Amino acid sequence: MADQTFLHWPFFDAEHRDWAAYVEEIAQGLDIDHGDTDTACRALVAELGKAGVLAPTSNDDGVFDVRKLCLSREILARHDGLADFAFAMQGLGTGAITLFGTPEQKAAWLPKTRAGQAISAFALTEPGSGSDVAANTMTATRDGEHFILNGEKTWISNGGIADVYTVFANTGEAPGTKGMSAFIVTPDLPGFNVAERLDTIAPHPLASLRFMECRVPASGMIGNPGQGFKIAMSVLDVFRASVAAAALGFARRALDEALGRVSSRHVQGSPLFDLQLVQGHIADMALDVDAAALLIYRAAWMRDRGAPRITREAAMAKLFATDQAQHVIDKAVQLFGGDGVRSGSSVETLYREIRALRIYEGASDVQKIIIARQTMTVFEEGA
Repeated sequence: MADQTFLHWPFFDAEHRDWAAYVEEIAQGLDIDHGDTDTACRALVAELGKAGVLAPTSNDDGVFDVRKLCLSREILARHDGLADFAFAMQGLGTGAITLFGTPEQKAAWLPKTRAGQAISAFALTEPGSGSDVAANTMTATRDGEHFILNGEKTWISNGGIADVYTVFANTGEAPGTKGMSAFIVTPDLPGFNVAERLDTIAPHPLASLRFMECRVPASGMIGNPGQGFKIAMSVLDVFRASVAAAALGFARRALDEALGRVSSRHVQGSPLFDLQLVQGHIADMALDVDAAALLIYRAAWMRDRGAPRITREAAMAKLFATDQAQHVIDKAVQLFGGDGVRSGSSVETLYREIRALRIYEGASDVQKIIIARQTMTVFEEGA
């Protein structure tokens, strides 16, 4: 059983402990067939929605409970990576609508995505620009009561199965990111195409999208013209800490698996755990797990307590939690020996799952830049 003592840290209220217990109960009952990733993801969204687990992924009032988001992702990731993915994308995909959408936009989509009746996606990344959003080239040109979208997006989670996409394109109000806007796009619109489905070491629904004279109603713009970059960063500011929480869930599972292994596996008549080097590995793993949890739930608590931005805190949480989870899982693989690299084993699956988290929603190197710049800003403001 995973360690639950952290739930009594002062970051959490009784409602968060109750929520964690409920999500744990639902997660234990999930029966996931990974044979067809698209089908499994659709089924998970529907099941999580029916159970009410998707409730924290959006809010008609425009306010997230980030601690619930993080707890949900940690617990779901500990049980199954695709379950975490299904949950996370329902929030990330409609985060812009929650934070900046009109009442009509919220009413049209948020009840559906919370109930698991519609799948959402977040389309920001382009083939020629990963973390460098300013280099995005996709355009949206006004034509009466429509915008005409042209360009490509890639590495889009839920690409090919989503019912609604938040798409970012240049509308030209100013150079660079100041001329970017956000749009609600549905896949039934002429000119919307799934160009390619993408396979990864941990299977998830991913695709490249192509927009060719795609006419989007002007009423589908989220927020104001030129506000797209602000919208995207605000969404990532909320959900970046939850990526760290997913990594924490993977790391907790790896630690639990390792503890089971070293207590049951015997070497020269004694449990593997009796070896001091093994105890050193377990100590390092436990330290990394708790340190990551402290950074994650500090960031979430700050946001929930009213901090307008948690850019530095969320970046610290994501950088540390994802990088250290990689180390924790690698140690677990080592402690399992040959069984650790057996295809389909628990720790081998975790080894494949964790790698992408150090890249998406801001790669580890990008997080370092963010942390350094934000730290300098704090220093200059205090000087």
